[in-house]
Amino acid sequence: MKLPVESGNSSDRRPQLLAISDLHVSHEENRRIVEELRPTSDGDWLIVAGDVGELSEQITWALRTLSERFAQVIWSPGNHELWTPKEDPVQLRGVERYEYLVDVCRGLGVLTPEDPYPLWEGDGGPVRIAPLFLLYDYTFRTPTAANKAQSLEQAYEAGVVCTDEFFLHPDPYAGREDWCAARVALTERRLAECDPDVPLVLVNHWPLLREPTRVLRYPEFAQWCGTELTADWHRRFNTAVAVYGHLHIPRTTWHDGVRFEEVSVGYPREWKRPGHPRNVPRPVLVP
Repeated sequence: MKLPVESGNSSDRRPQLLAISDLHVSHEENRRIVEELRPTSDGDWLIVAGDVGELSEQITWALRTLSERFAQVIWSPGNHELWTPKEDPVQLRGVERYEYLVDVCRGLGVLTPEDPYPLWEGDGGPVRIAPLFLLYDYTFRTPTAANKAQSLEQAYEAGVVCTDEFFLHPDPYAGREDWCAARVALTERRLAECDPDVPLVLVNHWPLLREPTRVLRYPEFAQWCGTELTADWHRRFNTAVAVYGHLHIPRTTWHDGVRFEEVSVGYPREWKRPGHPRNVPRPVLVP
C-alpha cells in the first residue's frame, strides 16, 4: 500500500483534512503502515474512523504515534476497540471501556465523540467535524428476516457471525441495540444544535445508511454494520461529506447528492490484493 511520505519542506504545503480507518495494528504489516505514516503538511489534521486495534496498548501506541505527527487527530471508535479480549490487562466492558479510551485520547490531545465538534478552517472549510459513536442495532437485516432473532439465526446457519457477539459487551445496557439507541438519541440532539450554515463532516465507523453494505460478499454481515435510525442524517443535517470504515471496501459513493468516503486500510490479506482500489489516508475535502 502506497503511503504519503515527507518530501521537501512540508511547511510550504497547504494543510489537508485527511481520513483513515481500520488500521488493525495487531497485524505487523499494518503496524508498519502507522510507523511510516506522515502528514503532507505541518497543518494536516487526521480523522481516524475506528478499528485502530483490539488491545489497549495497541490503541494507545497508534494514537500516540499519530498525535505526535499530525496537527490534530480526531477519533471515532470502531467495534474492535470496544472488544474486551481476555489477554488485555484492561478488562473493562461496554460503556466503561469506551470511557477509558476517551480518557486515553484526552491524555494524548486526540478529540473524541465526547468533545466539542472542532471547526476546520483550512482548504475546503469552514466545516465542522463531528466524530460520532453510534454502534448498530441489527436493522440491516437480510430480506427474509422479520426480526433480530431470525436475522441472527440466518447468520449462524451461514457461518457468518461477527466477533462482536463474543467480545463486544454492552454493559450496563441489556444489548448492543439498546446502547445504539442511546447513542443515536444523544448524538441527534448534538447535531441538531450545530449551526446549520456550517457544513458538517460526519465521521462514524459504521456507514450511516445501508446502501454501502449492498456490495458485501456475505450479506448476513450487514446487520453488524449500522442502524436504520441514521438513514436520513446526511439529508437532515447540512453534510459536506460522510466518512466511515468497517466494510474494508475503500471507495467513494454518492447518496442524495452527498459524498460518502469509505477510508479503511483493512487486513493485509485485503490491501495486498492486486488492484486494491485506493491509497490512504484520503483527503476529505476535495475541490
